[in-house]
Amino acid sequence: MPPACSTSKGETTSRGSKPSNRTSVRTGHEGGDSRHLYEDPDLLPNIFAAPYAVLEPDLAFVVEDGGRAVGYILGTADTASFVARYRAEWLPGLTDRYPAPVQPHSPSTPAEMMTGLMHDPERMVLPELDAYPAHLHIDLLPSHQRYGYGRALMETFLDALHARGVPAVHLSMLTSNTAARAFYDRVGFQEIAVPDPGPVTYLGRSTAATPPR
Repeated sequence: MPPACSTSKGETTSRGSKPSNRTSVRTGHEGGDSRHLYEDPDLLPNIFAAPYAVLEPDLAFVVEDGGRAVGYILGTADTASFVARYRAEWLPGLTDRYPAPVQPHSPSTPAEMMTGLMHDPERMVLPELDAYPAHLHIDLLPSHQRYGYGRALMETFLDALHARGVPAVHLSMLTSNTAARAFYDRVGFQEIAVPDPGPVTYLGRSTAATPPR
């Protein structure tokens, strides 16, 4: 039985569980439903969820409701090492299904843009992020937001990183997703200055204890 930590409604955050593709898709557009943007429901999970669950299973935590995954947090303790493994171990299994875009810097659809990101894992390695070697992704279905599950996931993930001696973690988020930014501010993240970040903002924090509620 994997270790778990109770949440405020008695649900659990379980280590090593498989994140739900449904959660990725239902939160994939500025925190909301992305099904209208991507014909292939596996596209987003194959970029932002599944590779972490496969390559870093000990840093994958899932909130379940009646046995159904309703949220997750996952990531890596070492971004540079993860990128190298993603390139060598994960990406080769996707190239037939998702060929690299012919013009990755001029995508004509959201799906082309995401496929371009899939084929460019090196985009995750930036010198401005060197002091924050870990990174994470967190998603929670709207129906389960504002009940403390997001904070419980974050605390569990930070504790796991801290136990490994990882000093700090970063994430990137769409700048337009103001609800997500408010959450990250509440749990202690601060903006990291990155030149020409495009539509995203980079945030980071120490892996020490999260601020009080």
